[in-house]
Amino acid sequence: MTLLGIALLVNGSLRMSDDVWPFGPLSQYAFSPPEDATIVITRVEGLLADGRRIDLPLRVSTAGISRAEIEARIPAIQADPALLRPVADGWSRRHPAEPPLRQVWLVQDETRLVEGRPAPARLLELATWTLPR
Repeated sequence: MTLLGIALLVNGSLRMSDDVWPFGPLSQYAFSPPEDATIVITRVEGLLADGRRIDLPLRVSTAGISRAEIEARIPAIQADPALLRPVADGWSRRHPAEPPLRQVWLVQDETRLVEGRPAPARLLELATWTLPR
């Protein structure tokens, strides 16, 4: 069985084709950004009642919503920051022992590459929503 798996993997690798995935390369993940690219990571941060500002990981298991769902709605969230409520509600339901959230921010970490090396990251706040008390 192991020999068959290895043979399939070698065949797919030699063909350099995504058509045989998972027994060959998945080229969409095999790239490097240009040396002068800007890398943007979208996140949500929250202010807890105890004063801590924390990252609210955008995964269904931790916030009830995925990063892709948030990224697809950035313009709508900027127009109506209350659309961040599902993130706050999902995180709060999954972390009942934590202090309540008071405020959430939609942010992006922007890192510019200069000759292939990262320059200091810049934090952009795209939207802020204060939770009703």
